[in-house]
Amino acid sequence: MTRDNRIRCIHVITRLILGGAQENTLLTVEGLCRTPGYETLLVTGPAVGPEGSLLDRARRNNVPCLVLPSLKRAISPWHDVVAYRALLDLFRDRRPHIVHTHSSKAGILGRLAASRAGVPVIVHTIHGPPFHPQQDPLSNWLFRSLERLAARCTNRFISVADAMTEQFVAAGIAPREKFITIYSGMEVEPFLGGHDVRARVREDLGLRPDDLVIGKIARLFHLKGHEDVLRAFTEVVRVFPRARLLFVGDGILRRPLSDLAERLNVRDRVVFAGLVPPDRIPDVIKAMDVLIHASLREGLARVLPQAILSGCPVISYDVDGAREVVRPGETGFLVPPGSVSGLREALLEALGNLERARAMARRGRDMFVDRFRHETMVRRITAVYDEELNRSGARDRRT
Repeated sequence: MTRDNRIRCIHVITRLILGGAQENTLLTVEGLCRTPGYETLLVTGPAVGPEGSLLDRARRNNVPCLVLPSLKRAISPWHDVVAYRALLDLFRDRRPHIVHTHSSKAGILGRLAASRAGVPVIVHTIHGPPFHPQQDPLSNWLFRSLERLAARCTNRFISVADAMTEQFVAAGIAPREKFITIYSGMEVEPFLGGHDVRARVREDLGLRPDDLVIGKIARLFHLKGHEDVLRAFTEVVRVFPRARLLFVGDGILRRPLSDLAERLNVRDRVVFAGLVPPDRIPDVIKAMDVLIHASLREGLARVLPQAILSGCPVISYDVDGAREVVRPGETGFLVPPGSVSGLREALLEALGNLERARAMARRGRDMFVDRFRHETMVRRITAVYDEELNRSGARDRRT
C-alpha cells in the first residue's frame, strides 16, 4: 500500500508524562502504527516536571513523534498562539484525514487549528473535564466556553467513561449523539499473572512479608487525595499495627506529604517509592493488599481496573467514572468524595476480611478483562474513524 492510499491520522496531546491519559494516547497511536492502512503521527508538548516521560518508550517503539516546545500545559497567551500557528502549519502541510486530540489545552488548540486547516474528521477524547467543582467559577466559565467553541468543529467525542459524557452534556458542550464511551485500554496480561513476584517486590521496597500494604498510585499533586489517605491511615494503624502505606509516584507535594506524615506520627510506616516505570506497575500492585484511590477529580483512573485485574481489592472515592468499575459490595468499595472517615471504615472492613475483599476483585477481573484490553480500545476507535470518514466523504481524499 502506498503512502497516498493510507489514512493520515495525527494525535495531539499537551505532554507525554507518566499518566493515564498519556498511556491511553500512546497505546492508541502504537496500535494505529500496527494497523494496515494508517499513517500516524503523535504531536506533543515537552514532558517537563517530576512526573516522568513516555517519550523514550514512544521512540523505542518507532512511534513517529513531533515535540512542539510552545505546546505547554499552563495557560500562556504568547505560547498558545505560537502553538496554534505551529499546529495550523503542520495540518496544512500534512493534510491529515483525521486529527484526534487529547487533554484540554491540546484539545482546544488542536481542534481549532484542524478546523481552520480543513481537516475533514476531528475527534477529541475526554480523559477528564477541565471544569470541576474544585475550581474557581471564572476558570470553570472560561473552560466551558472554550470547550463549547471547540465542540462546534468536533465530529465525535470519545469519553473514557459514561460519566464524562454526562458532565459534558449537562454543561451544554455538545449533544449526546456526538459522544461514545470507549474505555481506556491497557496491556492487561501483565496484571493477570506473575503473582510470584510479591515477596521480591516487597523486599525491594523495604516492606516485610507480613505487612498489610495499602497502596496508592498517583502523582504527588493537588486533588489526588494523599492527605486524606494519610489522615485515614492514622486510625487504621491503631487497629492493624502491621499496616504500611505505599505511595507510588512523584510530584511537587513530595516534601509536604512527608512532613504531614511526620506530624501525624506515621512517617516510619509510609514508603515513598517515587516514580515507577509503567512496565513495573503490575508487579508493584501485586505487592499490595489493598489499593486506595482518593482523587477528587479523575475521568476513570486506570489504576482501578489495573488493581482489579491483578486481584487486588480497591477502595475509591465515588467521583466521575469510578463506579463504572468499582461496584459497591460487588467489585470493591466506594466512599463519598472527601470523606476521611469513609476511607477509614472501608480500609478497616477490607483489611478485616481480606478474603472477601479479594473475592470482589476476582469477580471484577472476570467482568472487565476484555473491556480494558488496548486491542479492544484501538479496534473501537478505528470503527469511529471509519464511520466519520464515510460520513464526511474524506475516504477519497488521498493526496
